[in-house]
Amino acid sequence: MAGLDGVERPWHHGGAAAARRVPSAGDEQDLKTLERYGDPAVEEVRLPSRPESAATARRLARCVVLHAWSLGPRVADDVVLLVSELVGNAVLHTGAREIGLRVHRLRGGRIRVEVRDPSRGLPCLMPARSTDIGGRGLLVVDTLADRWGVDLLPRGKNTWFELRVADR
Repeated sequence: MAGLDGVERPWHHGGAAAARRVPSAGDEQDLKTLERYGDPAVEEVRLPSRPESAATARRLARCVVLHAWSLGPRVADDVVLLVSELVGNAVLHTGAREIGLRVHRLRGGRIRVEVRDPSRGLPCLMPARSTDIGGRGLLVVDTLADRWGVDLLPRGKNTWFELRVADR
Protein backbone atom coordinates (compact mmCIF):
# COMPACT_ATOMS: atom_id res chain seq x y z
CA MET A 1 0.00 0.00 0.00
CA ALA A 2 1.36 3.41 -0.84
CA GLY A 3 -0.17 6.84 -0.75
CA LEU A 4 0.49 9.55 -3.28
CA ASP A 5 2.81 7.51 -5.50
CA GLY A 6 3.57 9.62 -8.52
CA VAL A 7 1.75 12.71 -7.21
CA GLU A 8 4.00 15.73 -6.98
CA ARG A 9 3.34 18.86 -5.01
CA PRO A 10 4.63 22.28 -6.05
CA TRP A 11 7.02 23.76 -3.50
CA HIS A 12 6.76 27.33 -2.39
CA HIS A 13 9.51 27.47 0.21
CA GLY A 14 12.71 29.41 -0.38
CA GLY A 15 16.14 27.96 0.30
CA ALA A 16 18.07 31.07 1.36
CA ALA A 17 17.04 30.81 5.02
CA ALA A 18 19.60 28.07 5.71
CA ALA A 19 22.48 30.45 5.02
CA ARG A 20 21.22 33.00 7.58
CA ARG A 21 20.41 30.51 10.35
CA VAL A 22 21.49 31.39 13.89
CA PRO A 23 21.99 28.47 16.35
CA SER A 24 19.50 28.32 19.22
CA ALA A 25 19.28 26.66 22.62
CA GLY A 26 17.11 23.99 20.95
CA ASP A 27 20.03 23.12 18.67
CA GLU A 28 22.11 22.15 21.70
CA GLN A 29 19.30 19.95 23.01
CA ASP A 30 18.96 18.35 19.57
CA LEU A 31 22.66 17.49 19.53
CA LYS A 32 22.49 16.04 23.06
CA THR A 33 19.53 13.89 22.01
CA LEU A 34 21.51 12.66 18.99
CA GLU A 35 24.43 11.81 21.27
CA ARG A 36 22.21 9.90 23.66
CA TYR A 37 20.08 7.89 21.23
CA GLY A 38 22.20 7.64 18.08
CA ASP A 39 21.94 8.96 14.56
CA PRO A 40 18.87 7.79 12.62
CA ALA A 41 20.69 8.69 9.38
CA VAL A 42 23.32 6.04 10.19
CA GLU A 43 21.19 3.26 11.69
CA GLU A 44 17.71 2.74 13.03
CA VAL A 45 17.16 4.39 16.42
CA ARG A 46 14.94 2.36 18.70
CA LEU A 47 12.65 4.24 21.02
CA PRO A 48 10.14 3.08 23.64
CA SER A 49 6.58 3.23 22.37
CA ARG A 50 5.48 6.03 24.67
CA PRO A 51 4.02 9.46 23.88
CA GLU A 52 7.22 11.22 25.01
CA SER A 53 9.18 9.37 22.32
CA ALA A 54 7.54 11.63 19.72
CA ALA A 55 9.54 14.56 21.14
CA THR A 56 12.75 12.51 20.98
CA ALA A 57 12.05 11.47 17.39
CA ARG A 58 11.34 15.09 16.43
CA ARG A 59 14.63 16.24 17.93
CA LEU A 60 16.60 13.48 16.21
CA ALA A 61 15.07 14.19 12.80
CA ARG A 62 15.50 17.94 13.24
CA CYS A 63 19.14 17.51 14.17
CA VAL A 64 19.89 15.41 11.08
CA VAL A 65 18.07 17.78 8.73
CA LEU A 66 19.55 20.99 10.18
CA HIS A 67 23.02 20.01 11.34
CA ALA A 68 24.09 16.98 9.31
CA TRP A 69 22.42 17.87 6.02
CA SER A 70 22.10 21.70 6.37
CA LEU A 71 18.70 21.70 4.69
CA GLY A 72 17.31 24.66 6.60
CA PRO A 73 14.57 25.37 9.12
CA ARG A 74 11.60 25.16 6.74
CA VAL A 75 12.51 21.64 5.66
CA ALA A 76 13.19 20.77 9.31
CA ASP A 77 9.77 22.08 10.34
CA ASP A 78 8.04 19.91 7.73
CA VAL A 79 10.05 16.83 8.70
CA VAL A 80 9.40 17.39 12.40
CA LEU A 81 5.65 17.69 11.86
CA LEU A 82 5.50 14.56 9.72
CA VAL A 83 7.71 12.55 12.10
CA SER A 84 5.44 13.56 14.95
CA GLU A 85 2.40 12.27 13.09
CA LEU A 86 3.95 8.90 12.19
CA VAL A 87 5.43 8.31 15.64
CA GLY A 88 2.16 9.39 17.27
CA ASN A 89 0.24 6.88 15.14
CA ALA A 90 2.69 4.08 15.95
CA VAL A 91 2.48 4.79 19.69
CA LEU A 92 -1.29 5.21 19.75
CA HIS A 93 -2.45 2.45 17.43
CA THR A 94 0.03 -0.45 17.45
CA GLY A 95 0.44 -1.61 21.03
CA ALA A 96 4.18 -1.91 20.41
CA ARG A 97 6.79 -1.85 23.14
CA GLU A 98 9.29 -0.21 20.86
CA ILE A 99 9.39 1.71 17.57
CA GLY A 100 12.23 2.47 15.19
CA LEU A 101 13.17 5.70 13.41
CA ARG A 102 15.33 5.90 10.29
CA VAL A 103 16.14 8.93 8.12
CA HIS A 104 17.61 8.56 4.61
CA ARG A 105 18.99 11.01 2.09
CA LEU A 106 17.99 9.79 -1.38
CA ARG A 107 19.11 10.68 -4.86
CA GLY A 108 17.20 13.34 -6.70
CA GLY A 109 17.01 15.75 -3.79
CA ARG A 110 14.71 13.64 -1.62
CA ILE A 111 14.68 12.55 1.98
CA ARG A 112 12.81 9.56 3.35
CA VAL A 113 11.80 9.00 6.95
CA GLU A 114 10.63 5.60 8.19
CA VAL A 115 8.91 4.67 11.43
CA ARG A 116 8.98 0.93 12.10
CA ASP A 117 6.64 -0.90 14.47
CA PRO A 118 5.84 -4.59 15.03
CA SER A 119 2.16 -4.32 14.02
CA ARG A 120 1.05 -5.42 10.56
CA GLY A 121 -2.12 -3.34 10.88
CA LEU A 122 -2.21 -0.77 8.10
CA PRO A 123 -2.80 2.92 8.76
CA CYS A 124 -5.90 4.30 7.10
CA LEU A 125 -6.37 7.77 5.64
CA MET A 126 -9.76 8.88 6.92
CA PRO A 127 -11.79 11.91 5.92
CA ALA A 128 -11.95 14.40 8.77
CA ARG A 129 -14.81 16.75 9.55
CA SER A 130 -14.25 20.17 11.06
CA THR A 131 -15.83 18.96 14.31
CA ASP A 132 -13.50 15.94 14.70
CA ILE A 133 -11.07 16.14 17.60
CA GLY A 134 -8.51 13.77 16.09
CA GLY A 135 -7.93 11.60 13.07
CA ARG A 136 -6.08 14.14 10.94
CA GLY A 137 -2.55 12.75 11.26
CA LEU A 138 -2.38 10.91 7.96
CA LEU A 139 -4.26 13.75 6.27
CA VAL A 140 -1.39 16.03 7.30
CA VAL A 141 1.12 13.49 5.96
CA ASP A 142 -0.88 13.09 2.75
CA THR A 143 -0.99 16.86 2.24
CA LEU A 144 2.59 17.75 3.08
CA ALA A 145 4.66 14.79 1.87
CA ASP A 146 5.49 14.15 -1.78
CA ARG A 147 4.87 10.45 -1.21
CA TRP A 148 4.03 8.24 1.71
CA GLY A 149 3.23 4.63 2.23
CA VAL A 150 3.66 1.43 4.18
CA ASP A 151 6.05 -1.46 3.57
CA LEU A 152 4.99 -4.68 5.25
CA LEU A 153 7.86 -6.53 6.89
CA PRO A 154 8.05 -10.15 8.11
CA ARG A 155 7.48 -8.75 11.61
CA GLY A 156 5.62 -5.49 11.39
CA LYS A 157 5.80 -2.57 9.01
CA ASN A 158 7.61 0.60 8.01
CA THR A 159 5.40 3.62 7.57
CA TRP A 160 7.31 6.21 5.57
CA PHE A 161 7.17 9.55 3.85
CA GLU A 162 9.36 11.27 1.30
CA LEU A 163 9.97 14.96 0.72
CA ARG A 164 11.68 16.57 -2.23
CA VAL A 165 14.10 19.07 -0.75
CA ALA A 166 16.19 20.21 -3.74
CA ASP A 167 13.80 23.07 -4.51
CA ARG A 168 13.10 24.08 -0.93
